[in-house]
Amino acid sequence: MDFTSIIGLIAGLGLVIFGIVFDPSAGVIWSTIMNFVDVPSMAITFGGAIAATVIAFPISYFKDIPKHMKIVVSRNRYDPQQYIDTIVDYAQEARRKGLLSLEDKANQEQDPFLKNSMMLIVDAIDPAKVKEILDDELDGLEDRHSHAWQFYEKFSTFGPAFGMIGTLIGLINMLANLDMNADGGATKMAQGMSTALVTTFYGSMLSNLLLTPLAHKLHMRHDEEMVCKEIVVEGVMAIQAGDNPKHIEERLNAYICEKKRIEAGGRGQSPSQSTPGVPEGKKLKRNKKK
Repeated sequence: MDFTSIIGLIAGLGLVIFGIVFDPSAGVIWSTIMNFVDVPSMAITFGGAIAATVIAFPISYFKDIPKHMKIVVSRNRYDPQQYIDTIVDYAQEARRKGLLSLEDKANQEQDPFLKNSMMLIVDAIDPAKVKEILDDELDGLEDRHSHAWQFYEKFSTFGPAFGMIGTLIGLINMLANLDMNADGGATKMAQGMSTALVTTFYGSMLSNLLLTPLAHKLHMRHDEEMVCKEIVVEGVMAIQAGDNPKHIEERLNAYICEKKRIEAGGRGQSPSQSTPGVPEGKKLKRNKKK
């Protein structure tokens, strides 16, 4: 498992709580934390953000939340170097025995995308049609994955918005009931102001410590997967074109950074031979059809 997300969340909450309760002049005062606990403010901020998200997205998006959490806490399953090694093995096999010899090996693949890609060239489909099919599949994958991080990005915008709404509600109620001539009027105004601002605090925490990091982590996982799938597309097209396996390996090594190449044992280009202008690895951009 990848515990960095959990550690980051716990550390963030811990640091915020420490900042709330710590008083340099008097040490730790635990009673101050209760100043940040207000049930109506929680209902407005969290409940309002969830309600707005329910309006904006179908219920199926909420059903996928457990799956998204599993992706966030799981280790990255996509290793570019492993895909490069696999593609080079296929290229060497095709060069020795021909494309038809790849069928049995492809049927043993665990990655469905790599398996289907290899079967397309085994079936002698036109290279232009193979490229079109694979590009369409990657475009569809990107569209499906983008729905996940867009869900959390939009969710994160509702948190601060409803935090501000809660603050406005608190200020309106405070001013409407304010009586400075009454005993303790100034104290009540200060308490009302404090309660009103708590909703803004809740909204900022919801957005910046939870939802926005989740969206970014899902986007990062998508990018890691897409790099490997781009390697597959590039490699499959090169195998079908009959390119030299060594040349294929050098081209695919542009997808990984120099550090990973060195850690992998110096395969492919050396740091001094890396692709100009791409020191940290090649990254293709999807050119979607309009």
